[in-house]
Amino acid sequence: MEKTLNRIHPVSDPEATYFLQVSWEKDLGSGFGILLSDGQCSWSGTVSEAEISREAADMEMNKEKYVEELKKALVTGEESAGKYNFVIS
Repeated sequence: MEKTLNRIHPVSDPEATYFLQVSWEKDLGSGFGILLSDGQCSWSGTVSEAEISREAADMEMNKEKYVEELKKALVTGEESAGKYNFVIS
């Protein structure tokens, strides 16, 4: 299983620091687990391959392209800083 951990500062609260962990088996396109923590509380969930396919279709985007964008936003981290905004609600 592969995992990444990134520090994010959401635009909804730029002074706050969150940690985002993403874990997957084969690739993000086959589904992944996600864990978000502010250092005191944490929230976790999973995203299935079916949900990824559905979201790509809803956005009228090729699934492979959608998975590449997910990878840039959730996994790449510092090299994508400033290109993606996170909102915590």
